[in-house]
Amino acid sequence: LLKQKHLLVLLMAMKDMNIAKLSSADLPLFSGIIQDLFPALETPGFLRLKVAVELELRRSGLQVTPFTVTKVLQLYETKNSRHSSMLVGKAGSGKSVTWRTLQNSLNELHNQSQPGFQLVQVFPLNPKSMSLGELYGENDLSTNEWKDGVLSASVWSLLCSSNLFSDERPHEKWLLFDGPVDTLWIESMNSVMDDNKVLTLINGERISMPEQVSLLFEVENLAVASPATVSRCGIVYNDYADLGWRPFVQSWLDKKNKVRPPLIRKVDVLQ
Repeated sequence: LLKQKHLLVLLMAMKDMNIAKLSSADLPLFSGIIQDLFPALETPGFLRLKVAVELELRRSGLQVTPFTVTKVLQLYETKNSRHSSMLVGKAGSGKSVTWRTLQNSLNELHNQSQPGFQLVQVFPLNPKSMSLGELYGENDLSTNEWKDGVLSASVWSLLCSSNLFSDERPHEKWLLFDGPVDTLWIESMNSVMDDNKVLTLINGERISMPEQVSLLFEVENLAVASPATVSRCGIVYNDYADLGWRPFVQSWLDKKNKVRPPLIRKVDVLQ
């Protein structure tokens, strides 16, 4: 029995670290290797969260597809094991839907007083829409005074929020970086993404991130990201080919269902 538990832990670790970042072409090969190494061994699922995810998708007027549900659960697993996570995929692959669905599902489970689920607050910013000084902070050349950037100010506000120091477990805070990865700004985040979780500013300040604050990057590709950056993050890859165009069309048709019911029947015939 003890050996079975050790094998299960090893299997879960291999799946959590690899499956989310594989493309649809590589996933069957990896699954075949896992099946050969661990025959008749299955990892436990997240049934309660899966039901909440499906309800949230329907509530949002989206399609409950295996691809979308799987990516939401993979992001949840990745965030449980890594302080920093990256959603990688082309536009239209469902990256924003993935993290928004996970956030709303966790909040709903918390509101239902389900154990193990906390409220999630997301603080989005686009690092490519501002200069390095505006992002991290800079010295005013005329007055020689330090001025915090958007990121440093956001981190300070999170540290100063009252619930971080309460006796109860505080809510989760996600710092969302929605924009292309650039070596000009991402390299300064390496010390935050590793186990130290310390943001070092050019004025010498060192801001230690609390446990409940995590980083989430929503990017199209990692073409210019260094191996040092990629190795510090858990990666969830959304392949547009797996999602396809049908969920978009079906969601649009569902909204037009009451207005143009004949159109629905025509599309059903075409399918």
